[in-house]
Amino acid sequence: MWIDMLKSFLSIAAELTLLFIVISFAISLLQGVIPYEKIEKKLAGKNKFIGAMFAVLFAFITPFCSCSTIPVVVNMLKRKLPFGIVMVFLFSSPVLDPTILTIMGVVLGWKVSVIYTVLTSFLSIIIGFVLEFMGAEKYVKNVVMSGYEENSKKFNLKLAAQETLDLMKSVYPYLVIGAAIGAVIHGLVPTEFISSVFGRDNWWLIPLAAIVGIPLYIRLSSMIPISQILIMKGMALGPVMAMLISSAGASLPEVILLKSIFKKELVVMFVLSVVAMSTISGFIFYLI
Repeated sequence: MWIDMLKSFLSIAAELTLLFIVISFAISLLQGVIPYEKIEKKLAGKNKFIGAMFAVLFAFITPFCSCSTIPVVVNMLKRKLPFGIVMVFLFSSPVLDPTILTIMGVVLGWKVSVIYTVLTSFLSIIIGFVLEFMGAEKYVKNVVMSGYEENSKKFNLKLAAQETLDLMKSVYPYLVIGAAIGAVIHGLVPTEFISSVFGRDNWWLIPLAAIVGIPLYIRLSSMIPISQILIMKGMALGPVMAMLISSAGASLPEVILLKSIFKKELVVMFVLSVVAMSTISGFIFYLI
């Protein structure tokens, strides 16, 4: 059993490592030619729909975990960008990582990855505009946060390699942890148990998974290999994706950080919005 678990771990880790290095290097290289100033102008433009689309694009090309998104959000608020656009970025940034989305496509299938991207992008836009319509901007505190720097890098192989190495140090350990957890689940948890309990058409599993995912603080990079094993074991796709989105979209550390820039009313709205996004996405995956 232990040998099978080790083989499973090495197989998953080797595949993800190769994908991670290649994709991360390519993304880092391409970021050197991205016109960030033009994107920021679009974010602040009069056409809010176009601004929202560029907010999603900005979230996609600046892959952050839920916690490291906060300084960028503060900087956007300081620049007086529309509140709804800032919220679109806040919700979409942690869940739209080009490296992880590509790995998701390879591991879980490109159909799953495309649907996931479309759903999280669309729901982030809807939630951002709804919060703006509700007047949630009044719950933002006046906060000044340092440490955010403008992007001024160029198309540079050496810099891309260094950024890939830095990303390996910060993100890769979570991916390995996810592979290890997946290997343990694969070796120790009976297939019959997962398929019988979590593989049924029980609708309540989806909101439950969305709620459970938030306090777990499992990064998106860790959830991909775990999700792969759970699905292989027979767990329904809906609850898996609901947990994946909620664990990536919000976490206890992020909520604590948000409390420093948002009043409690907006923090509660944020958490409920992530649960709603996760639940809706889970049901859509459940239906298709």
